[in-house]
Amino acid sequence: MTVTRFAPSPTGNLHVGNIRTALHNWLLAKRAGGRFLLRIDDTDAARSAEEYVDGIRADLAWLGLEWDGDERQSARLAIYETAFEALREAGRVYRCYETAQELDLKRKVLLGRGLPPIYDRAALALTEADHARFAAEGIAPHWRFKLDHAEPIEWIDGIRGRQHFEPAQLSDPVVRRADGSWLYMLPSAIDDVNMGVTDVLRGEDHVSNTAAQLQMFTALGATPPRFAHEALLVGNEGKLSKRLGSLGCDAFRERGIEPQAIVALLARLGTSQPVEPIADRRQLIESFDLASFGRAPARFDEAELERLNHAIVHQLSYGEVADRLPAGMDERAWLAVRPNLGRVADAADWWQVITGPIATPELAPASRSAR
Repeated sequence: MTVTRFAPSPTGNLHVGNIRTALHNWLLAKRAGGRFLLRIDDTDAARSAEEYVDGIRADLAWLGLEWDGDERQSARLAIYETAFEALREAGRVYRCYETAQELDLKRKVLLGRGLPPIYDRAALALTEADHARFAAEGIAPHWRFKLDHAEPIEWIDGIRGRQHFEPAQLSDPVVRRADGSWLYMLPSAIDDVNMGVTDVLRGEDHVSNTAAQLQMFTALGATPPRFAHEALLVGNEGKLSKRLGSLGCDAFRERGIEPQAIVALLARLGTSQPVEPIADRRQLIESFDLASFGRAPARFDEAELERLNHAIVHQLSYGEVADRLPAGMDERAWLAVRPNLGRVADAADWWQVITGPIATPELAPASRSAR
């Protein structure tokens, strides 16, 4: 069975980029008759907030992206600890002590020499006496996953095709902070294994993360899921936009944008399929195909969303909008005014025209004197 997941961090509200990621994972699962999981990646306790957890769930529900399982990483810390100890005993994680400033200096030196900023594995040369000295000084280590440099990392990406990475050209990723808290990559791999995730669809900015995580799956004794990396969203001007990072469901709701319009746009954005005002989710599910995804950045056009919204509103039945209409407005009135609306809220203005008092027009002075 196909199992996908959406794994947001509750450090802010959903924005249009991760709404698209959630939607595509939902469509991928539903197309295959599978399961779509929601996993709250809340291991960063300092930045995570319960209000964002609630907001994520509310936004997904509003969009109609129902999930088939709900997990929180903060409830799974013991599982990560067990897996981490197994990796430590196998020599696949190691202790490091460089400060952020020291690492930044190393990075700048390498860049200044025209070299990629890859971690030099200096910590692997530390002796037990060195570790004891750091411990005596009260300096706790952070931990890196040790990539195996023996073989290239390769996989067939569901969108990008064959991918090839030389592990020596990647930094060993930090997986655990000095305070014992977890970074994203290792818990994510552990969860994908334990939750039976078969397919991971995410942004192309995660491609190098996938290369490292594939070795983590192997080190955990697991078969990796299938990966697909989609092009990122850009603004209408063709560039990455700060606005896209803040444009979310709250803003859409305030503007009277229907969830069906958002889904219709984002479902096919970045694919070869035409973007159409499709309100029936079944049609979007049946037509979803990774083979239609392109490599070029996907352009998000707010004007196109507005046009789709108008067309979607014109399809909404009375039953879908009745609780948002003015008191007394019946189905006959809704169907009469619907073709004139850009938003459901505009129905109130038309209802006022229909039911309000009819004012006798006042004649201009010239007209009165002519009589």
